[in-house]
Amino acid sequence: MFTEPWMQRALLAALFLAPLCALLGVFVTARRMAFFSDTISHAGLMGVALGAWMGFADLTLPLILVSLAVAAAIFWLKENTELVTDTIMALLLSGSVAVGIIILSLMKTRPGDLHGFLFGDILAVGRGEVWQCIALSLIVGVGIFWKLSELSLITAQEEMAQVCGVPVRRLNYLFVLVLTLTVALAIRLLGIILVTSLLVIPPAAARNLSRNLRQQILLSLAVGLVGGVGGVLLSYRLNVPCGATIVLTCITIFTATLLWSRVRLGRAAALHGASPP
Repeated sequence: MFTEPWMQRALLAALFLAPLCALLGVFVTARRMAFFSDTISHAGLMGVALGAWMGFADLTLPLILVSLAVAAAIFWLKENTELVTDTIMALLLSGSVAVGIIILSLMKTRPGDLHGFLFGDILAVGRGEVWQCIALSLIVGVGIFWKLSELSLITAQEEMAQVCGVPVRRLNYLFVLVLTLTVALAIRLLGIILVTSLLVIPPAAARNLSRNLRQQILLSLAVGLVGGVGGVLLSYRLNVPCGATIVLTCITIFTATLLWSRVRLGRAAALHGASPP
């Protein structure tokens, strides 16, 4: 299994990209941006359709460009209209998906790797995509830990961060840029339909056990790593779709952490009740 080049590439992609999504997911969930990442991922369908229609050999580039354009449109509409954020994202999500479907329906032949973009096909990632995952993971990981204090303050209290002199606007735009690039690359791992799960489930599992932000970051990284690599290995053993297996592996870990947290709370409550007043 480990001697196959395609399996080695899949494991490397999961090894770097899954923890990266889990790390970003801590801030995504804390800032209630899960719907934002879902909008960006679904906009990727329009990027794939446009890329295929324009004859791109590699559909990753148009996918990333369209995802960045949709992210920019969200910010522009938020700053220049009175629409609430959820309405803007729902509008762009449904519109981009509709455009993608129409373009694909008008094409005589559909791209052969469309199924991989929709449902994930990490076993088909190329060497170039693996290097992209490694580079993005290292750069983003170092950047987040370098600016961890500022990002934590922005996440907890954005107005206080502005008072303290933190460049809130610049860091927000940079975070959205990194999140968009990560989602676009993670589509190869899980697909457009499932990619948000890797941003949401590991931080949720970590939250069941953590007592502060640093613990949640470390536990989320661990859950993302185990879920990503473990899902790839299980999918190979069971001969089932890889993206769905990764998601179910993460959900299994989440369930285990939830049960453990309930047991721990139950023991604490029993001890508190038995202690003298």
